Amino acid sequence: MPATPSNVPEPSRTDPALIRNFCIIAHIDHGKSTLADRMLQLTGIVEERMMRAQYLDRMDIERERGITIKSQAVRMPWTPSEGSEPVPHVLNMIDTPGHVDFTYEVSRSLAACEGCVLLVDAAQGIEAQTLANLYLAMEHDLTIIPVLNKIDLPAAQPEKFAAELAHLIGCEPEDVLKVSAKTGEGVPELLNEVVRQVRAPVGAADAPARAMIFDSVYDAYRGVVTYVKVVDGQLSKRERIRMMSTGATHELLEIGTHSPEMSAADGLGVGEVGYLITGVKDVRQSKVGDTVTQLTKGAEEALPGYKDPKPMVFSGLYPLDGSEYPELRDALDKLLLNDAALTYEPETSAALGFGFRVGFLGLLHLEVIRERLEREFGLDLIATAPNVVYRVVMEDGQEHVVTNPSEFPTGKTDEVYEPIVRATLIAPSEFIGAIMELCQSRRGSLQGMDYLSEDRVELRYTLPLAEIVFDFFDALKSKTRGYASLDYEPTGEQSAELVKVDILLQGDKVDAFSAIVHKDKAYSYGTRMANTLRELIPRQQFEVPIQAAVGARIIARETVRAIRKDVLAKCYGGDISRKRKLLEKQKEGKKRMKVVGRVEVPQEAFIAALSSDGAGATDAKAKK
Repeated sequence: MPATPSNVPEPSRTDPALIRNFCIIAHIDHGKSTLADRMLQLTGIVEERMMRAQYLDRMDIERERGITIKSQAVRMPWTPSEGSEPVPHVLNMIDTPGHVDFTYEVSRSLAACEGCVLLVDAAQGIEAQTLANLYLAMEHDLTIIPVLNKIDLPAAQPEKFAAELAHLIGCEPEDVLKVSAKTGEGVPELLNEVVRQVRAPVGAADAPARAMIFDSVYDAYRGVVTYVKVVDGQLSKRERIRMMSTGATHELLEIGTHSPEMSAADGLGVGEVGYLITGVKDVRQSKVGDTVTQLTKGAEEALPGYKDPKPMVFSGLYPLDGSEYPELRDALDKLLLNDAALTYEPETSAALGFGFRVGFLGLLHLEVIRERLEREFGLDLIATAPNVVYRVVMEDGQEHVVTNPSEFPTGKTDEVYEPIVRATLIAPSEFIGAIMELCQSRRGSLQGMDYLSEDRVELRYTLPLAEIVFDFFDALKSKTRGYASLDYEPTGEQSAELVKVDILLQGDKVDAFSAIVHKDKAYSYGTRMANTLRELIPRQQFEVPIQAAVGARIIARETVRAIRKDVLAKCYGGDISRKRKLLEKQKEGKKRMKVVGRVEVPQEAFIAALSSDGAGATDAKAKK
């Protein structure tokens, strides 16, 4: 384990006035992780031979997709070049994700900082998530340092976008810093500005210790590793601590900082960001947003935590092999530790067996969690089609909260409410017509439109969440040649004409294929599923009807033809009555089989029919 560099003061003795806590926030692909790389190199805490691109992106899935999923904290020494007597400072920097699904991760990082670097691509300009992250930073009352990145690109327009950014934040265009994270140009000046502009953390050094947990990870060998920011007092190695919300007590086996690997220290003082290890293996003992204090003479009042994130999208996760159910439960427990936005509860399905109903913040979140479960824990999973939470009010006044189509109540409904979101779309003005057409087809209503500059426009829509969680983003990108950006936030619910479409195989409902859709789209969903299943279900000895129904009304039907056996093959010549007898016998057998026979749906059919695009059906058909 690398030692702390000699020019960094001992963690337990660092003067809070010399500490600067800041994070980097930006839209996806605007260069946060690359800028973090240059800072690591410039401050000398990562040797050149150890350096690699996107150093702080630790997960394989992050490196493959080129996105940041988990925030990463790192402690760096920096001596600003300004002033007559340069004083060594300590910078705690947090690299954050950019995708809308991981906004909760960003909000937790902001709570551990006093300032932020707002990064904007000098070739692409301000995008939807740039605005969303800026508003988050303003809510936390952080010092905002506007920075234009990628000024070395041929397509860069730094002057134009500096004016846009200055107009947005309320500063002068010349106050916007210009850097190239790729070449390192302007990065030393940026670190000097962080020291100059970001305020030092404030706290009472002689008060009882209070530290905010802003993240946790699970280590197979060391147990739970908790990331904290110390607000008051100090925490020391080997002292006993108490988690204020759960009341759990532990001994601090190790305490330290990230430089950028774990580096043990004697303690952490006011304003410092670091980690704690207590050897605890139970993942529920370290809640994000909890306050850590000493067991004896500890603090009485906890720090204000974070709002619990509400899941936006639900999907059922089932192991392909039913015996892997306990492993799936343990894996979800461990993921919950470093992803507080995850929620889950057990559920059973007649078709898929035992599994979990899991809540996510969006489709990318769902995709990432599923991939992590398969990679890190070696599980094979089926995920049901994602759906949102509905509130159903019956005619007798009873209310039902529906997270799964199979929970949709039978009987006469009075109102069905669905969640709606306020979406912000930013795109070149030539695509306004295409975006409006797409949003209207998804039951959206325009709330307002502003021109950010002569050729860039911001559109604000309210849309049903169910219409955008599935393939809205893909459709938006294809209609705008990839130039549009999208951000959304929940704003409540509205009444809508929604119905439940059931899929019946030989008269039996298959709960995994049920869906709640708008009345106008029920027929198209029913015909699409019936067609898909007709291609995927292998032929049986008897005819299998596939039906789509709304309540008792059948709205679509397809039939899987029976396998034909030529029972007359051995009859040549002779009396016709012998042939009739054989045909009647076959007819009786098929009739009896139709009554007692069960339709087996192969796993590939579930996977293909529940995938978000039609490609899955073609793949499964090819496998067959």
